[in-house]
Amino acid sequence: MTDGSRPTRDWAAIALVTTLFLAPTVGVPNELMLQDTLKSIVVALGTLIAAWLFFWQHTRAPQPWQWHRVMWLPVSLLGYALGSMVWSHTYLAGTEAIRWFIFSLLLWLGINTLRREHFALLAHSIHWGAVAASLWVVLQFLLDIQWFPQGPNPASTFINRNFFAEFVVCTIPFSVWLLSRATGLAQSLLRGISLGLNVVALMMTGTRSALLALVVVSILLVLVCWRFRQVLGWDGWPRKQLWMAVSASLGTVLALGSLPTGNVQVENEGWGNTAIERTLHRTVGFDASSEFTSGSGSIRLVMWKATVRMIADVPFTGVGAGAWEVDIPLYQIAGTQLETDYYTHNEYLQLLGEYGLLGWLFIIGLLTFAVKSSARIWMAKGQLADAMFGAVAWVSLLALLLVSGAGFPWHMATTGAVFAVLLAILVVANQLFTNAEPVQPRWTPSRNTIRAGLVGTTACLLLALYVSFQAAQAERKLIMAAKIALTIMASGGSQDPRWHADKARMLQLAHEGIAITPHYRKITPTVADGLARWGDWKNAVEIWQSVASSRPYVTAILVNIGRGYLNMGKVDEAIAYLNRAKAIDAQAPSIRALEVVLLAKSGQGNAALEITRQYLRAGQYDDELLNVAVQMGGRAKDWQLVIQATTLEIERRPKDAWDGWLRLGNLYLNELKDEPQALNAYRKAIAVAPEQIRDRVREQVPQRVRAQL
Repeated sequence: MTDGSRPTRDWAAIALVTTLFLAPTVGVPNELMLQDTLKSIVVALGTLIAAWLFFWQHTRAPQPWQWHRVMWLPVSLLGYALGSMVWSHTYLAGTEAIRWFIFSLLLWLGINTLRREHFALLAHSIHWGAVAASLWVVLQFLLDIQWFPQGPNPASTFINRNFFAEFVVCTIPFSVWLLSRATGLAQSLLRGISLGLNVVALMMTGTRSALLALVVVSILLVLVCWRFRQVLGWDGWPRKQLWMAVSASLGTVLALGSLPTGNVQVENEGWGNTAIERTLHRTVGFDASSEFTSGSGSIRLVMWKATVRMIADVPFTGVGAGAWEVDIPLYQIAGTQLETDYYTHNEYLQLLGEYGLLGWLFIIGLLTFAVKSSARIWMAKGQLADAMFGAVAWVSLLALLLVSGAGFPWHMATTGAVFAVLLAILVVANQLFTNAEPVQPRWTPSRNTIRAGLVGTTACLLLALYVSFQAAQAERKLIMAAKIALTIMASGGSQDPRWHADKARMLQLAHEGIAITPHYRKITPTVADGLARWGDWKNAVEIWQSVASSRPYVTAILVNIGRGYLNMGKVDEAIAYLNRAKAIDAQAPSIRALEVVLLAKSGQGNAALEITRQYLRAGQYDDELLNVAVQMGGRAKDWQLVIQATTLEIERRPKDAWDGWLRLGNLYLNELKDEPQALNAYRKAIAVAPEQIRDRVREQVPQRVRAQL
């Protein structure tokens, strides 16, 4: 097959490869939808459109369908997820069922539509989708272009740079394959430069698991190129073309990798200001002792250990599909709960924790298929071009399996779609270079069966459109509500009457979003936190309870509800929620503040103060306990306790440090009559205040000392 061969008009296959290109390319240019929500919509709709086209084509000319035993892997998880809806978390299990349905359908379509003539088109789609995403990474790294809202930079059209890195490392083998099949100097240069762009974009992320996977991929690609050297296109290249292609790739990496970043967020991380420096710092400079005690690895280690305890507790059934984030608080060591994590950051552990014995069978089956495929590829005698494309897919699959040990790429739309297609390529390529028949005989469906498939796919498409619209609406409303809450909290005057209309709008948006998606935990607590900050405990409790009904073991949420009831004067309800939280983790930091306040409310103020001082001295506090310490110290005129707690607040929340310094200034001026200390605190408040509110902060300084600043 030549690189310029044109595939037949198999619209289903064309829809599949188009989906693989669009998923990494498109992004949301505003904050009203998470990036992976859009990507999930693209993958789901693209897969269903491909299925509709597949059935439509077969109504005109029925052809045999085939099944491969690898299909049982996702189909079994799909069946388990559907069953989990009965006895585990219904909503999350249903979400898992949809995920595995799309995965299974994509794998089945790949097996039944992809042919030799589609290989080049498929490689182009994967490669150029990665190039488009990598271009944004380079621009974000060098020029700080922020067109796509995201978390850790640079992340391109993904919400997190790790998600991008886990995707792009899987595309490198296809980029190398395309480069080997380039015809002419111009095509070699273009593909060489684009390959270098993808590599340097990966280096810019500093994602350690993907960088280590890149090393493994590079070694394996050298072996693959040596094994299949007979069918490589560059065997017939002029020496000048070969050197130009290699120079283009390496030159792009060295040139872009040596340029300093213009992104402040990247620079402040301290990993190095160039892509090359970041790569060396994250790989060669890796310090396991510090990484697993204070770095991101320490957080993951806590989750991994808790998941191992979960697996040991329910080894056969698991906790249910998707229910890891619900039950994980029950398995964390007392006092170490991580209550904002939704995935284990290890696909294998999460699969075993949720699916039990079936998870083991999936992993064993997947690894068995991968090992057998590698053996067949390496021992191939004929059709070496097909075997090499299978080898490319196998190396890509290995990269995905490697990064799955430190992330959750199976749960992400783009990498999940790539996962399914890689399995399909291995099945198809194996049949081509071994001339093997499908594991089960081909089956030619009746026209009624095909029509039923067409009708069913049409119904799924309509349902997917409706669900996508509802998901977008819910996310937009909740994000808008959260943005309003954060804006009001950052204003420094949440009780100002000018915010009344915004607060009402925020509540309306929150209730509408929760009505659509009552189990959406990622954003709704932010709204409730804002309500609590300005004293609207009734509505705050109502929103927190919507979260607790779905995630009943998150102690911070339970304590917040108890705190809300306490502030509303409902002591019995507060005690009930405190006891629920203590039954889960009696040593959770969030529990201490509620215990202290309940002690004070029962007339034991002195005991509450002494316990608070002990917690502060021992470093056993959270933001709420510090807030309680400030309030109790103020009422008891224990100014040293107030100063200590406020100082700790400033250290914990540097973004709001201006508020702490302002309160300290007032304390020194009005209560301790220490004007020099007061002026010093006021100066610090103005210095650390964001520029947009600095004048307002200055106005809050008492007029009698303002002129001395």
